[in-house]
Amino acid sequence: MAQSSLIQVRVDEEIKQEADELFSDLGFDTPTAIRIFLNHAIRYRGLPFKVSQSIPNAMTIAAMEEADRISRDPNVKSYTDVDEMMRELLTDV
Repeated sequence: MAQSSLIQVRVDEEIKQEADELFSDLGFDTPTAIRIFLNHAIRYRGLPFKVSQSIPNAMTIAAMEEADRISRDPNVKSYTDVDEMMRELLTDV
């Protein structure tokens, strides 16, 4: 096994807490995230990737909630296949 070295970095406590929470949500701890970053940086000879959570904005959340309501509404017209939908759309033209 290769000899390991210690890297110490000072960051604001709030940044550390937010990073710890983010990495935990992604399934790993902060030291593992840092090792992943370093290995990929070496492999790609630069900043190699972006690991992030997608946080939808208010408009996207509202659209998703509307789509969910529509999908549960028994009064909304539905189709069994695309051809059926297209036939009805084209008859209205």
